[in-house]
Amino acid sequence: MSNPETIAVKAKEVTMENIEQGYVEVHEKEKFDVFTRMLDIHNPELAIVFGRTKRRVDELAEALGKRGYRAEGIHGDLNQAKRDSVLRKFKLGLIDVLVATDVAARGLDISGVTHVYNFDLPQDPESYVHRIGRTGRAGRSGVAVTFATPREMDHVKVIEKMSKKKMTKLHKPTHDEAVAGQQEIAIEEIRKAINDDDSDAYRAVAKGLLQETDATTALAAALKLLTKEPDVTPVHLTAESPLRVKKRRDGGGGGGKPYRSRRDDRRRSYSRKDDRGNRRQSSGRPNKKRTYSKNA
Repeated sequence: MSNPETIAVKAKEVTMENIEQGYVEVHEKEKFDVFTRMLDIHNPELAIVFGRTKRRVDELAEALGKRGYRAEGIHGDLNQAKRDSVLRKFKLGLIDVLVATDVAARGLDISGVTHVYNFDLPQDPESYVHRIGRTGRAGRSGVAVTFATPREMDHVKVIEKMSKKKMTKLHKPTHDEAVAGQQEIAIEEIRKAINDDDSDAYRAVAKGLLQETDATTALAAALKLLTKEPDVTPVHLTAESPLRVKKRRDGGGGGGKPYRSRRDDRRRSYSRKDDRGNRRQSSGRPNKKRTYSKNA
């Protein structure tokens, strides 16, 4: 091929200012509890949660169900009928949380997604753009939260550099903050009921109750009934290996996929085509097939 040209495709920049992007530095073993507390505080209308593997998606959807959240998952092993069923329920609001792998989420066009949670970091930074692009559509605001272990913080920097946008560092919410978040939700429900002005049928009962106790005590009891206490049901999630940065031998940066997981270390390539070709030309010896062992 004469005069070949190299075409560089620039990664799509995250310029969606209506998406609030943040990250949480958290250890793997505490990630799920921190995540569910955030759900209790954020109270998303519709949320998509990204897991790195099919196993993670299955376990995460099951764990969320045990904690009382309406969640289901999709990944490449689901048949089309099951996938369509899950997506239909998500669009109709029959489930609040959709757990998905990157592959399964390709081509999704669902309006009304208010929150995206990167429970696991994506395999490559470009996938981050596609993930958070599920929210903040049609002029609406959105929230994207990324969870990273201490050993994965370099990947957050890689994503920020690629997207040219800094993420806000978020603190890990406590149990008490999750309770307070649920209390705020209960208060909003009461305010909406007051504004709807369709509670006339309950006024007589309310007046009778106020003959027995004061208004503050009665309202506090109502808030307690409406407030969802954070569920601490034990769940099991198989730990995922942290991603590790791929570093070029020359020490410089580069395009492509700049990080990998530990499993990738076992998938080494021993192709040395260019080096073998140079040695053969200089020695004049006939080409022979060489086998490279891992100790080479």
